[in-house]
Amino acid sequence: MVNFSAATLDRTFAALSDPTRRALLARLGVEDAVSVSELARPFAISLPAVMKHLDVLAEAGLVDRAKAGRTVTCRLNAGPMEDAMAWLRFYERFWTEKLDRLAALLETTPWPENPPSPSTAGSRRRPRRSTKPGPTRP
Repeated sequence: MVNFSAATLDRTFAALSDPTRRALLARLGVEDAVSVSELARPFAISLPAVMKHLDVLAEAGLVDRAKAGRTVTCRLNAGPMEDAMAWLRFYERFWTEKLDRLAALLETTPWPENPPSPSTAGSRRRPRRSTKPGPTRP
């Protein structure tokens, strides 16, 4: 197995676990340097909430921040994600083997054209019980 720092992987996966943080990283992946206020604009959360998300991303090493005057710009740093991908690649063989076996089974197993549903195979339809029509309005 490849050796990885548990603390680094924990921070990376924790940072990636939140959809808002993933959206921030996706935006930074498209644009080179974006100000914090520009990053916050499309979200329905406050600027301080976005800044807390950016703090988590920066602690994980996924975002680099630079301040010029009153403007703070952020850039993506994909290095920690590369480490996480390498860690996942090590375990990929386990699910790949199982999926390959499942695909082989599905390709060799004959399936009936329209199999009966297990929930309705032994049941009969009940007769409808309708009530008398109500009075009609003039």
